[in-house]
Amino acid sequence: MKMKIPLLYTSILYICAFVLFLEWLYPVNVIGDVNNLTVFILFTIFCFFISMLQIEWYISMPLKGFGLLFIINSLFLTHLLFSKLWFDQLFMEISFNINVLFSQQWYELTPLFRSVLFLLLIWLMSYLLHYWFIVMKRIFLFVLLTIIYITVLDTFTIYEADAAIVRTFIVSFVALGMTNFFKEIDREAIRFSWLKKSPIWVVPLITIVLFSTLIGFAAPKFDPQWPDPVPFLKSTAENAGSSDAGSGVSKVGYGGNDSRLGGSFVQDYTPVFQAAAKDDHYWRVETKDVYTGKGWEKSQDPQYELQQNNAISLETFADSVETEKFTTTLDFQGNNNMEKLIYPYGISGVETTQNVGLMLDSQFGEIRTELEGSSLRLNNYTITYERPSFAIDELRKVSDEDPASLNERYTQLPDSLPERVGELAAEVTAEDDNRYDKARSLESYFSRNGFVYQISDVPVPNENQDYVDQFLFDSKAGYCDNYSTSMIVMLRSLDIPARWVKGFTSGEIVEEGENQNSYDIYEVTNSNAHSWVEVYFPDKGWVPFEPTQGFPNMAEFHFNSDSTSENDDEYEAPETESEQEQLPEENESETSSSTSNTSNFEVNWWYVLIGLTVILLFTFIIYLTRFRWKTVYLNMKIKNKGDAKTYQNAYHHLLNVLAHNGFPKDADQTLREYSKRIDSLYGSNTMKRLTSHYERILYKNELDTEEAVNLRQLWKNLIKRIMA
Repeated sequence: MKMKIPLLYTSILYICAFVLFLEWLYPVNVIGDVNNLTVFILFTIFCFFISMLQIEWYISMPLKGFGLLFIINSLFLTHLLFSKLWFDQLFMEISFNINVLFSQQWYELTPLFRSVLFLLLIWLMSYLLHYWFIVMKRIFLFVLLTIIYITVLDTFTIYEADAAIVRTFIVSFVALGMTNFFKEIDREAIRFSWLKKSPIWVVPLITIVLFSTLIGFAAPKFDPQWPDPVPFLKSTAENAGSSDAGSGVSKVGYGGNDSRLGGSFVQDYTPVFQAAAKDDHYWRVETKDVYTGKGWEKSQDPQYELQQNNAISLETFADSVETEKFTTTLDFQGNNNMEKLIYPYGISGVETTQNVGLMLDSQFGEIRTELEGSSLRLNNYTITYERPSFAIDELRKVSDEDPASLNERYTQLPDSLPERVGELAAEVTAEDDNRYDKARSLESYFSRNGFVYQISDVPVPNENQDYVDQFLFDSKAGYCDNYSTSMIVMLRSLDIPARWVKGFTSGEIVEEGENQNSYDIYEVTNSNAHSWVEVYFPDKGWVPFEPTQGFPNMAEFHFNSDSTSENDDEYEAPETESEQEQLPEENESETSSSTSNTSNFEVNWWYVLIGLTVILLFTFIIYLTRFRWKTVYLNMKIKNKGDAKTYQNAYHHLLNVLAHNGFPKDADQTLREYSKRIDSLYGSNTMKRLTSHYERILYKNELDTEEAVNLRQLWKNLIKRIMA
């Protein structure tokens, strides 16, 4: 006889099952569109509690069904329960979703129907986990699947599973220890009454699990040994169906769609290009001018003009700005997927090894290369540029009279922008009397008011929420897109023209020049993609500003007079490696368009839940009928093969069927005693004949072929009676 596990221990096991199942639910609130997760958790508690009490099915099923109906009625149905209008609304929902299912328009499934499927999945899992944990005490597979599920979500989504994996480890090993302990007691036929009364035996188990957890937590960890696969997968998804799908290394860090900013991303340190340069500076690509409340767009399509004699006529600053002439050579790594030239401020010319046409859109600063009318991506080119250095004292003296067309275009704001954004900008700059100081005050506002740079758990604004308003007043956490966009919007609210710039930071030096006059080699990776701010100053042009927390402004500033202040040297980049290392590690680089790639790479988790429901339901049906399937299989095998091993397997299957249906063989019983007991239950001698034949095969290696034909039918009939 099996030892009956005390209610206390079964309750602990079932609580472990419940906690592990919650680890499947928690991520749904982060990666899916679920607004009422608390309701689903409460339903889970309700279902698990009823299953733990082991109430008869004809009572538990109506109770759970009523709980499901109560939730659906509370969330979605507006009329009085069981009224005529209530039934009309319910039947309308049912008929609509049935039509949607048959027409395969999955996106049209209503929230009510999706919630019903989710609740049914929870209902089903309460039964399955009770069976796995309490009845069979076989929980390793579920534990393994839970760990795989959590780790996959932690790797490929924004869900942070650091605490979840620790909880899962502790709960899983406690549950595994308890189930294996009871299995050993059953196997060895141990009878200790004190086990039922004293929980003392659990203490060593808990001690070992907690000790192992502490060791794992305190032990040193290796850094990642291979590149993060997420950027590659996102790049592949972004390029799916295009002619260059799969080759877009830089697409992971730089993309063209910025209409929907927000959300988390992961770094990708895949090299994009190497450049020989004298000093750190921004690598510019393009600008955007229309803020929509959710992201950035262009006010018009690019208008490209062919440049003559490899000269570039792009002007971002006035001739009166002090400059110094340099050259730089860019050498792209791997497959170059950048359709636009990457260039420093003050670009004046481009030299290439091919006779290509240089196409400039002066409105947005885009430069493309064409060969015989088709776009061509260059793997290397040399740029001549005049690096600007802006005089701070002169910037402070400029007037506020901007060209009318420029002012209208670069002070645009959506009508939906909350007024408190402009009020905050006015408050921050209240003591400033010139454009430069206002820009500096807004630039430094974030570092002075507790804003945090982070790339995970960054929210996406909902339909009625403004991207900048959310960052300034709610989250106060984000990366370059959040900071740069917020500064531009606040500047525009003060009628100061500003625009959004995309490109790359300078990268890291991988090879230093031999002397002061030689060039350093910089390596720029996907994660160096960045966005920053340009502010317009009359008679001076567009001046870069860097509001992102931990990033230095890579533009040069100087004074023409001796009237300096303490804060006027904040724009200088760190002069030593130790100063550079003080910046946040993740701030070395980031991707502005990674957010757009993230938003484009979305998984419809309702489809996943529906698919899992179907798979689990199918698996559950197969599992419930497994003995019938195996009976059919063994019957055919006996009929076709009929060797000694097959008959032994068939007899063992019969023993398993009897044990599953409540007639297990006691550990101290012989097979003949057991067969006599079974025959007395069914009023036959079938079990005796089958056991006798089995013993002759097992001990004497005798196989009576003629008798085996009759015994096969008896074996089959007995199993049918047992399973009826």
